[in-house]
Amino acid sequence: MQALKGRNNTVKYAVIADIHANLPALQAVRKDIAAQRCDVVVCLGDLVGYNSEPKECVDIIRQMNIPCVKGNHDEYCSSPTSPSGFNPQASEGLRWTRQQLTEDDLQWLANLPLVVMVDGFTIVHASLNQPHRWEYVFDKLAAARSLQAQKSAVFFYGHTHVPVAFVRDSSVRGGTYTKFKVESGRQYFINPGSVGQPRDGCTKASYVVYDTSDRTVELRRVDFDKPDSSGGDRVGTGPKPKPSLSGSAGAVPDYGPQD
Repeated sequence: MQALKGRNNTVKYAVIADIHANLPALQAVRKDIAAQRCDVVVCLGDLVGYNSEPKECVDIIRQMNIPCVKGNHDEYCSSPTSPSGFNPQASEGLRWTRQQLTEDDLQWLANLPLVVMVDGFTIVHASLNQPHRWEYVFDKLAAARSLQAQKSAVFFYGHTHVPVAFVRDSSVRGGTYTKFKVESGRQYFINPGSVGQPRDGCTKASYVVYDTSDRTVELRRVDFDKPDSSGGDRVGTGPKPKPSLSGSAGAVPDYGPQD
């Protein structure tokens, strides 16, 4: 992929993930992205599921023409059959979502790549070592498997809906963050949280601003008008975040060496 350049030969990226058909949240985040003067937006997948405006959200991301990877909900929705193990309510949710989208939309979702390199960093929806398996990366052991497969210094992933960062130098550690600096000689595996369905106890949408000029990663929290929940949770829920990931704001806390 050709490198993207913004002001002064650097790029300020907005990294969004897990929109989940939440139009008010996506609109609020886009407004904040504009206020932050980001040059490029990248999307970590899961445009659909849970909420009631999948068509509107897919249309926006398609019109933006941005780097975007496939999420598990995007795959479920664009597949002609429901995944094994889905209960009747979840299967009905998939059918409902498919009915809101055009055949062209479904084909576009189906054709999304699992991994994309963007100007020196990489994006994926779930784990990097097995992106098609939709593994949830909550702890340092799961993060270590992705970091071992990581070729670039900075990698962004979604899927868990929990903003957390893992860093590897002599060991792997991780925790919550608000803003930190990307340092040479280290690898970073970073989750920006969710636009459309936060799961870390904060009801605000979240995304990340990655500034390649000062090499900083900043977590942004954005309030939004809560949509009618009558159309929500159509496709079931993922696992709850593990309580072990906590830490002080402003840096990636040390959770000890990889075991």
